[in-house]
Amino acid sequence: MKTRKPRQKERNLRVRSWLRSKPRPGFHGYPVATVAFYGPTDKLATKVVVSIILTENSQPDFLQRWFSDDQSDVRNDPAIGEQVLAFLKAHAPRSTVVADRIIGCPHEEGTDYADGTACPQCPYWAGRDRFTHERIQ
Repeated sequence: MKTRKPRQKERNLRVRSWLRSKPRPGFHGYPVATVAFYGPTDKLATKVVVSIILTENSQPDFLQRWFSDDQSDVRNDPAIGEQVLAFLKAHAPRSTVVADRIIGCPHEEGTDYADGTACPQCPYWAGRDRFTHERIQ
């Protein structure tokens, strides 16, 4: 007996399911989890960062980053999705904030390129607001 190959639409639903398991809206207390996506443009996310903040007015207490290769979107990667969900489950956040878009370059200022300059590998983000994606310069 042959197993049928899932249709493209079915595959996309299964792959993106980790993003669809949205948290309850609103603040429900600490710990708070944040999920943010980064990429070379506003269309391709090559990095996802998840942080856990245990108390009010504190920096992230736990932070994990996942990367894909330059042509693969982390939002469509089931292995990364499983790892993100496992990280969230381990820290049991009461509130979760998920960015609804890609919010900047995946490279880190001061680490991957000089502070105060634009990333040379991601010209799309140079002079662009990372939340609205509008030109600011």
